[in-house]
Amino acid sequence: MQIMPTSERGSERYYRDAVHNIIRVDTRTAEGRLFADLIDTPEFQRLRRIRQLGLAYFAYQSAEHSRFTHSLGAFNLATRVIQKLSGEHKISDDERIAVRAAALLHDIGHGAFSHVIESILGFHHENYSVAAISEPQTNINRVLTAFSTDLAGDVAGIIKGTFRRRSLAQLVSSQLDVDRMDYLLRDSLMTGAKYGIYDLEWIVKSIDIDDENDRIFVAAPGIAAVEDYLQARYYMFRQVYFHRTLRAAESVLKSLLHRAIAVYKKGGDVWYLSGSAVEKILQGERLTLEKHLELDDTDVLFHIKQWRTSGDAILSDLSTRFIERKIFKAFDLDMEEAEKAVFLANARIVVEGRGFDPEYYLVEDSAKHADYYFYTRDTHDPKNLIFVEYGYSRPEIREISEVSAAVRGLQEGYRAQRVCFPAELRDEIEALYRP
Repeated sequence: MQIMPTSERGSERYYRDAVHNIIRVDTRTAEGRLFADLIDTPEFQRLRRIRQLGLAYFAYQSAEHSRFTHSLGAFNLATRVIQKLSGEHKISDDERIAVRAAALLHDIGHGAFSHVIESILGFHHENYSVAAISEPQTNINRVLTAFSTDLAGDVAGIIKGTFRRRSLAQLVSSQLDVDRMDYLLRDSLMTGAKYGIYDLEWIVKSIDIDDENDRIFVAAPGIAAVEDYLQARYYMFRQVYFHRTLRAAESVLKSLLHRAIAVYKKGGDVWYLSGSAVEKILQGERLTLEKHLELDDTDVLFHIKQWRTSGDAILSDLSTRFIERKIFKAFDLDMEEAEKAVFLANARIVVEGRGFDPEYYLVEDSAKHADYYFYTRDTHDPKNLIFVEYGYSRPEIREISEVSAAVRGLQEGYRAQRVCFPAELRDEIEALYRP
């Protein structure tokens, strides 16, 4: 994403975007200057250094786009949708600004390599996003508070799901929100995979508010577009987000980070920059907000490059594999549980027999986050249901799977389990399973 030269305060700022073409911020208005100032904060600029798709570039070489570009895309969609809805519903200036700001800042707390670091350190980026918006020491909070004393609380409430009106919060966080609408198209474009393409314009045209029940819904002409959108989510997960090469690369990263922590605890040879967020990670400490917002992909990569020369053979080997893209192979465990247990036990013997520690070189991987990508009616949170207007002569608002056979067909979800191991063991391990 490239910022054009006419971006000075008091003029219009334009961002040239691969998905939305032009994203405009009118800095001639106080509202526009608010968003320009938020974009210019160090916390938001940090998102340029966090890849949107983590390690997907190991599988799709052009998937180099960042959380920065995605956040601007979500902001652009929120601007368009709220403008459309404002022509039909009473939406206050404060509500409109809060929704746009929440869309812009929804990923502000994301960690390095997106969700990989989260799984190792046991945190959820949304908590850091809320803290970055709410805590007074951040530039984000100072910009929000300078504009309005209530704005930071409203933006945090939208992200947490506590904001009322609920329908407006759903534009930023729900099963049909500007976050997903943007990343599906963006990830599809940047990976070259065509599975994420859907009719965005028709959804924007058709989205509406059910004022009586305080929820969003899609008008009857837009049902097919929502079906298309949900199918895009399903296939993008199967073909991109759970791609075997991507997940195999993640297994190497997880193994080497776990090994670095173990080596540190034993007082072994693991280099770190003193006082850095990586040092805190090695110490097993939960990162403060300040340290978390210091960390990005480049910090982790820099340390991994140093660990290639570690005196610890496992840490050195895993780090070298990661940097040189000599990643593990992934094998699908599409077998019965009893058979799977025997297979894994025999695979462990193979790994140990070749001199590898199975704790780091035999990594099980499952699609445990698949429910995020697959729509299901089985939820206790109404915001995670999609409602549509059904019928033309006597229209009524109904949950989409009640009226769409296509959506019902997606609700079984996707369950998969794999095991990842060094590529040089592929023939021996795959030979253990002959269906």
